[in-house]
Amino acid sequence: MSLSTQIREVARADLVVERRTGDTFRIVLPFAVVTLIIFSLAMGGEVAVLRNVGPAVFWAISILFGMQLALRTAALESPTRRDLMALLGLDPAARFLGRTAASALIIVAFMAILFLTMVLFFAPELPMGWVGPQAAALFLTAIGLAALSTLAGEVAAGTRSRTSLASLIVAPLVIPVILGGSQILEAMERNSGILIWILLLITTDLALLVAGVGLSRPLEEASR
Repeated sequence: MSLSTQIREVARADLVVERRTGDTFRIVLPFAVVTLIIFSLAMGGEVAVLRNVGPAVFWAISILFGMQLALRTAALESPTRRDLMALLGLDPAARFLGRTAASALIIVAFMAILFLTMVLFFAPELPMGWVGPQAAALFLTAIGLAALSTLAGEVAAGTRSRTSLASLIVAPLVIPVILGGSQILEAMERNSGILIWILLLITTDLALLVAGVGLSRPLEEASR
């Protein structure tokens, strides 16, 4: 079985599990939407304030919940399933990339719905031509979150407090992803270039993907 086929099968299996459990869109997403609405109510309903803080609130909630989504997916993998994948000869790099791809797709859908909710309740003044750059920001941010959280889950695999340890690993390393994603709209509003922020996201994503692929086999052996 080729590497690309293995990646697709791992991603498909994770998406099937997500579809059957429905945790993201039945539990996490409604809770995130309610959190967004609470923020808008807590600010007193002043239109000017809401328009200014809307994108910042969106990114804060998206990063927090998106990170937890990816960490939850990594935490669901049991030692038995890992052993089964190893016995089947699954390439550790394929497992990492497949899990990252599945998590990224889930996070993209999650962030897109949350962004539309933010536009509805905060009514921010979005700059001209914002759709393409914002879509790119969501996509690249989702890849970064998914790759980082999957890698953190692999590092913490086999430990008793793997969920807590993975969160501690992700928290400081997610800063470049936050900066790259959140500053794109800000730069467009100031009529300044967004290329530096796009490049920051792309560089961060590539670095995380390369690190995840390179460390996948040693981490798998260390977790046994």
